[in-house]
Amino acid sequence: MHTPTALLLELGIILAALSVLGALARRFALSPVPLYLLAGLALGEGGLAPVPAAREFVDTGASIGVILLLLILGLDFTVREFTTSLRRHRPSAALDLVLNATPGAAAGWLLDLDAVGILALAGATYVSSSGIVARLLGDLRRLGNRETPAVLSVLVVEDFAMAGFLPLLAVMAAGGTWWQALLAVLVAAAAVAGAITGSYRWGHHVGRVMSHPDPEQMLLRILGITLIVAALAELIHVSAAVGAFLIGLSLTGEAADRARGVLAPLRDLFAAVFFLALGMSVAPGGLLPMLPAAAALALVGAATKVAAGWYAAAREGAGRRGRLRAGTALIARGEFSVVIIGLAGTTDQRLGALVTSYVMLLAVCGPVLTRFAPTRSAIARPKQGPPATHGSANAVRQ
Repeated sequence: MHTPTALLLELGIILAALSVLGALARRFALSPVPLYLLAGLALGEGGLAPVPAAREFVDTGASIGVILLLLILGLDFTVREFTTSLRRHRPSAALDLVLNATPGAAAGWLLDLDAVGILALAGATYVSSSGIVARLLGDLRRLGNRETPAVLSVLVVEDFAMAGFLPLLAVMAAGGTWWQALLAVLVAAAAVAGAITGSYRWGHHVGRVMSHPDPEQMLLRILGITLIVAALAELIHVSAAVGAFLIGLSLTGEAADRARGVLAPLRDLFAAVFFLALGMSVAPGGLLPMLPAAAALALVGAATKVAAGWYAAAREGAGRRGRLRAGTALIARGEFSVVIIGLAGTTDQRLGALVTSYVMLLAVCGPVLTRFAPTRSAIARPKQGPPATHGSANAVRQ
């Protein structure tokens, strides 16, 4: 089997560069995500040093990266506590939708876009990046924080909303009828409901199938089943990341702990590739014309996400610092916004340039703002036990 020399050389340079950027970011106690995104901008089409031979590998690795990020995020929760959190955060999800879809719809109306363009822009400003937020929570050691269940609830509701939104947008962009759009939404909603119910009732069987004393066997089983579920989710127009998250929820206890250990190195590798690919998807020359409008929309989008996260964290009993951490964690936009433009961006050239600029601004600035939000050492969320004393409760609510 012959491997092209150009592919090996470009991949080697990419991985070495990511290593240097990651070490530089951690030297200053920052998340490496913004640097990975900027590196992708430089290596993409129209950038300073394109890498055409490695592009296919990077795009495939990016898809695996976001799946692994959401899989490991799901390992930190059980189905029961997650569904309880979702029920608690229905008002938070509704507020998030109103606050963050409205600016996009208003901007589309001001730009005189058609109905498809307005709907697409509303979706792009509404949904946060699951991949970026998941990586940030891990990098900044905030998975055990009081506000984290609120962040995850809002985030996954957005992903579930995309399961209905993307088929609707695809049908409208293709000029389909209203009943075709409605049918697409109903099919996606039924698939999501079935997946959640199945994970809740039979998830423990999945855990038994994937558990094995040999780490190699466990890695192969978990990764294989997760990719199959992710593929099936994409087939019915549900996000692959949602499918991976549900697999993570089905693993609990010792199985979840061992799964984190065997998957962590793969997650770190492919997550870096995911952020690189997100940057490579942007052509720098096309950003400048719409940059002022994108910057104004990004300022509004950052403020509305902080407000939505603040409200959601308040429902978890988090203090002011925790509410601010939750709000800033949700600022970053990413993969779903890019998918939306792939579906509807051809309807108006301004739409593609505007959303691409908007995504890059918030994908880079969001993690920076999250890093410098008021912080503290993470306190693990108690599973069960006696009520906390007044003093310890105050400490957790920070």
